[in-house]
Amino acid sequence: MMSRIGKLPIDIPQGVDVTIDKDNLVSVKGPLGTLSEKIDRNIKVELTDNQIVVTRPNDLKVNRSMHGLYRSLIANMVEGVTKGYEKKLEIVGVGYRATKKGNDLDLQLGFSHPVVMTDPDGVTTEVPVQTEIIVKGIDKQVVGNYAAKIRDLRKPEPYKGKGVRYAGEHVRRKEGKAGK
Repeated sequence: MMSRIGKLPIDIPQGVDVTIDKDNLVSVKGPLGTLSEKIDRNIKVELTDNQIVVTRPNDLKVNRSMHGLYRSLIANMVEGVTKGYEKKLEIVGVGYRATKKGNDLDLQLGFSHPVVMTDPDGVTTEVPVQTEIIVKGIDKQVVGNYAAKIRDLRKPEPYKGKGVRYAGEHVRRKEGKAGK
């Protein structure tokens, strides 16, 4: 049985340059930057007329599991250098807010002190309004990790819903203590 994701070819858009060297290092260069990923030596990556095809040598479990993974990683790199990735976070709570100072994200999350986070390499944050943070970058994994780190500072709590949440995230609410 073939991997349903692994067997799909990846289209290379205009203005994107893909190189595969002898050590199976796939580099994708596009208008937004360059990303590279080391692919396992058992997985074969080929360039054929504006498409990238990922194949595996046999149906061993280890090769089957890596087939779809590496195809997805390469597809994410191609999308990242062309469109980029972004995650939106919402801040809910009285007095909770975010401000941007240069490369630093200054967060007031109900602690006795402000929390200052410096944007990692390849990631930028924007604060269009004080209760919204947009994390942007070309590497899907780095963008997701940084957004998760910001959310971990103050996860949404189930009673009043206060905290940092992803845009569109549903927070399950609980009933408070029953009074007499």
